[in-house]
Amino acid sequence: MFGRRRKRSEEDVESLDVTSEELAEDAEDAAGLVDDEGDAEAPRVSLPPAPRPDGPWDVSEVREPGEGRVDLGGMFVPGVEGMELRVEVAGDAIVAATVVLRDSAVQLQAFAAPKKEGIWTEVRDEIATGITQQGGVVDEVEGPLGWELRAQVPVQLPDGKNGVQVVRFIGVDGPRWFLRGVISGQGAVQPETGSLLEAIFQDTVVVRGEGPMAPRDPIVLKLPNDAQMVPDGVQQEEAQGSRFAGGADRLQRGPEISEVR
Repeated sequence: MFGRRRKRSEEDVESLDVTSEELAEDAEDAAGLVDDEGDAEAPRVSLPPAPRPDGPWDVSEVREPGEGRVDLGGMFVPGVEGMELRVEVAGDAIVAATVVLRDSAVQLQAFAAPKKEGIWTEVRDEIATGITQQGGVVDEVEGPLGWELRAQVPVQLPDGKNGVQVVRFIGVDGPRWFLRGVISGQGAVQPETGSLLEAIFQDTVVVRGEGPMAPRDPIVLKLPNDAQMVPDGVQQEEAQGSRFAGGADRLQRGPEISEVR
């Protein structure tokens, strides 16, 4: 099932601004300031993209990217029996796809990235900061796909009470692109269910294109030619805070399209 979401405000997809004061603070941090207990805090270092022997894939690495996958233009998403596939928009551009399997989901979004530098390390910091500012809890752990964030995000329950939602943020740097995944539902807490969503993430093919793109710009997607419209569904609440964190406040679903697998 495909669903379209619309952005609530233009500010939600703007690039992150850095003030001169923040740059000065970053320079001080990089110089190795010592905290009250005398321990130097090591700065984050951006590294070249790591090898991806098990995916996700660049389109140049796959002979038949459309075989067993749904063609969304900027991504080829694996087709799994019983899945629903929702596409999401910011303005008039489709920028993300969410695969729903029963009570679990993984949102997929690809971004342009520097040619020789990965951005997942700094993106994790941005997401973690946004969630903790909301009062959530974030753990950075080394999972099956490398370093990831496991977060408990404050949400309002249907009865009006406050609760938390468990979400996993996964990411992989590729050649001039970065693919981010947000796993929610049972897939975020049950390893067996999560492994299937991880496999979908790993078998996704990214089509960066050869045109110039600013780092962090979303890679635009398109609807499949045989897509069929169906009524709107219920929005899924996700974490927010960074432009890479997804979230219903940043992408809203409108008309949906059905894809039977």
